[in-house]
Order: sequence, then C-alpha cells, then structure tokens
Amino acid sequence: MPEPRILILGGGPAGVGAAVRLRQSQKATVTLLEQGASAGGNGGSFDWRNHRLDYGSHRLHPASDTEILDDIKSMLGNALLDRPRHGRIRLRGRWIHFPLKPHDLLLRLDPAFGLGVLKDMVWRQRVADADNFAAIIASSLGPTIANTFYLPYARKIWGADPVTLSGIQARRRVAAGSFAKLIRKVLNAVPGFRPPMAGRFYYPANGFGQISDAYADKATQLGADVRFGWRVTGLTAPSHSAQPWIVRAQHDGVETEIEADYVWSTLPISLIARFMGAAASPAAVEAATKIRYRAMLLIYLELPVDQFTEFDAHYLPDANVRITRLSETKNYAARSAPAGRTVLCAELPTSVDGPEWKMDDAALGAMVCEDLETVGIPVPAAPTAITVRRLAQAYPIYDQGYEHPFSVLDQWADSLPRFLTYGRQGLFAHDNTHHALAMAYAAERCFGADGFDDAKWTTYREAFTHHVVED
Repeated sequence: MPEPRILILGGGPAGVGAAVRLRQSQKATVTLLEQGASAGGNGGSFDWRNHRLDYGSHRLHPASDTEILDDIKSMLGNALLDRPRHGRIRLRGRWIHFPLKPHDLLLRLDPAFGLGVLKDMVWRQRVADADNFAAIIASSLGPTIANTFYLPYARKIWGADPVTLSGIQARRRVAAGSFAKLIRKVLNAVPGFRPPMAGRFYYPANGFGQISDAYADKATQLGADVRFGWRVTGLTAPSHSAQPWIVRAQHDGVETEIEADYVWSTLPISLIARFMGAAASPAAVEAATKIRYRAMLLIYLELPVDQFTEFDAHYLPDANVRITRLSETKNYAARSAPAGRTVLCAELPTSVDGPEWKMDDAALGAMVCEDLETVGIPVPAAPTAITVRRLAQAYPIYDQGYEHPFSVLDQWADSLPRFLTYGRQGLFAHDNTHHALAMAYAAERCFGADGFDDAKWTTYREAFTHHVVED
C-alpha cells in the first residue's frame, strides 16, 4: 500500500520540522512548499554585502524540549554556539543589563524607580474583574514596572492601548509575570543560585536560519521534496474520502496544481479562507477579517566599524523613540568578519497601512539614527549602506474578544477533511522557534496508519496554550 501524501505549506521551523519527522518515521511521502528562497520564514537568515543577517533578534533558548535540542545539536554539531546573554534595557534614561543582574540594579537603577518597585511589592493592589494586558501587568508586577516598561513597550509593539489588549497577551508574552519570577530571574545571575544555562543561549555560527536550513537539508536527504520559491494561490478541498486535495501554487510565474492526501498548513490561518475562495465558510471569511497581525520593519544599517557596542541587543521602551529593539548580529555569533564593518538591525513595529511602511530605505535609516542619538548611543559614522525587510505578519494582536473570531476560523479549518493548521502562524501564537518545533513533533506523533488522531492533537493543543515566550 503506498504511503499517504502529505503536502506541507510553509518552510518555517514548524514546516521543516514536520517534514523531517514524517520522513524519519516513514509515515508519508512529503512535499513542502515555501514561498521564500530558503527555509526559516521569520526565523531565517539571509546574506547582504558579505554579512549573514537574521530577520530580527533570535536566540535558541535552553528551555527547548530536550529531544528537539538534541536533534538540533546532532545536525549542527560545533556550529551550535553556547553564548552568554549580554543585552540591556533603557529605563528612565539609564541602561540596565538584561538579563537583570543584582549589582547592576544596585549601581544603575534610578532610586525612585527602585523605591517604587519595593512599595509595589509590599502594598500591591490587584485590579478586580479586569482581564486586559494593562490590568494583568499592573496587578502582578505593580504600577511602577508596568508604567515604566511593559505598558509603553506594549503600545509600541502592538500599536494599541494596553487596556484594549486581552489579558492572554500578557500571560503569553511576559515570562517574568510575577515578583517571584522576577526575583528568580535576578538571582539566576548570582553564583550558587544560577541554574545550568541561566543567562545563556544557543546560536548557530552561520545565523539563526541555520537551524531551519539544517532541518530542510535533512528532510531532503530523507526523501522529502522541499521546494523553495513556490507561492500558494489556492486550495480545493476533497468532496469525498477518495478524492485528493488540490493545491495551486506559482513557481517562476507558472501556476501548477499539486495533489495530496493531506494538507498541513503553517501559513497564517487567516489566509486559508482566502485560498478556499467561494468554497470557504462565510463565517470563516468574516472571522478572518477580525483577527489582526502587527507588521514589522527590520531596518539594517551597515556601519564602517568593527563593532558598534559590546551588547547583543538593546531594548527601548521609551515613548520618545520609535524603534523597540536594536541588535548587532556579529555579537550573537562573536564574529570578526567582515573586518571593519558591522550591521545594526533596528525593529520598528508598524502596520501595512502605516506611513512608515511606505517610507524608503534612506528615510527609515535616518529615523533609526535619530532614535539612537536620542537614547545616547549615536552611530560613530554615517551608514555605508541601508536595507529594509518588511514582515507583514510579524506578531498576532490579541485584541479584547479576539478569541471568538479566532475560534470560528479555527473550528472551520479543523472541519476541513484531512487538513491541519499548526505552527506559530497557523495557531495565531506568539511562540518561539522551539515552541514551533514542538508543534511539528507533536503533529507527527498524532499521525499514524489510521490517519490523524484528532483527540490526541486536542491534548497537545491544550498544552500549547501554556507556552510562554522567552525574551
């Protein structure tokens, strides 16, 4: 009996991870379609002017599932580097090390801020019957931390008043969601209290995208048909059990129809109704318009110096600057090449309808230089080159009440025969790369000789709701 044919849509970590697992277990033949030129999606890497760059700031966290981490280590070997975290946050005009260190807090923290935090710990007031981002953060970490860091940062990242955001956004995005967790993170920097790998992360020598590239290469070696440069344009669901799915996709301007017994999609769930066209549920089509994504501009500045600062990332909650984070890729991998040049990556959350989205590269580069001047770390020389990458769907926005339209869309997608939506974009989740890979591994475990085990997947889906993003 021939193996069932699974067509995977999207070559991010969830897509390539599932391709490897399915071929290792020989449960199915696998074809994977990825629109980009390489694997990884938003977690990929690219080359520019002899620099290896990531799509923003990425790390592989030690919190990764042991099986996943072991697989990555076996594929990358010595190319997977063990690196110290060395970032900083700007609070009230002062730079504080991130992850937080006790001596840094004592020497650099604004005394008024420190006293405010201590007061909040002793006389903390909870906001009753309010389940929004602002209320959850203020109740769990106090108004001083909320108003100084999390709330202004949230306004910049999601472009919305934190009061209008669901409390789920706080629970899924804020790892240090209580004073006890915050104190634990600070103590992680103290010898004797420090657990293994605290304050450290894994990073591939050839950029974060090397992880997804390794999975894609292994999937190919195991017999998967991994295709880059293929853009999905339409889906036709089977009308009976003997009929296959028909997926339409364009490659080099030519549209092709591909048959599959199963379709596993890691694409944004809001796109599925569009691809189905008139066959889509009207309720699903309407629901797809009611869930929102935050776009991101990644602005890369090449500077004619070996190194801009010693820090891998700068976090900028200040309301008077537009970018939210600045990273220097050479510092992640401790690279020395190319000599005499480094690249900064500035992250600017926006919307595809916002004025920044339409600005040219030079104007965006000038904006970044202005922001760096404002926070006291001006560029030492004019950028020698600027390039911009635009991510239309960088983060899901959990508006108050988003659960209903998402549930409508999710249940409709679940009702499609032999169809699975999973991964960060497929499940409208904020998750890290290791979470996306965990979804891929779980999906493969649910697939067997009798098809896909929906009950088992439901159990995994419940576990996924407890994922908390590691910053």
